[in-house]
Amino acid sequence: MRHIISLLMENEAGTLSRIAGLFSARGYNIESLSVAPTEDPTLSRMTIVTSGSDAVIEQINKQLNKLIDVVAVMDLSDGEHLERELMLVKVPAAVAASEAFKRAMAVFQGRFIDTSNSTCTVELTDIGVKLDEFLQAVGRDQILETVRTGASGIARGERILKL
Repeated sequence: MRHIISLLMENEAGTLSRIAGLFSARGYNIESLSVAPTEDPTLSRMTIVTSGSDAVIEQINKQLNKLIDVVAVMDLSDGEHLERELMLVKVPAAVAASEAFKRAMAVFQGRFIDTSNSTCTVELTDIGVKLDEFLQAVGRDQILETVRTGASGIARGERILKL
């Protein structure tokens, strides 16, 4: 099962490497990873998307909690949460001018962020499944380049990941 694990960690050199090393040493796959400083400049928030049985996810959470640099861990998949991913897509200018592409952009609430004589780049933000649907709607053979951030997530309501 797919899980989104969010954690607070010390904002120091080597912390990301130690966390990624924990996953690779145990043969766990990271589907996506995003990390950035929080409102507290001494801490960073990392969002990891991974898959595994409940036992594997429990083991991952226990191992993460043992790392000195990790301050707090929350499996967002254990409760209601919000999730978003950013995707940039570059297409030929002729594709971007087509009615089918414009319809897909309207349906998926994309926006144009760069245009040239030969290409057009658009930005979309949604859950991963919806971004995949956009790529299918446009047709993968029409796409020159795709860049995705991976999931970012936050718990809904009163659940907060803090010290």
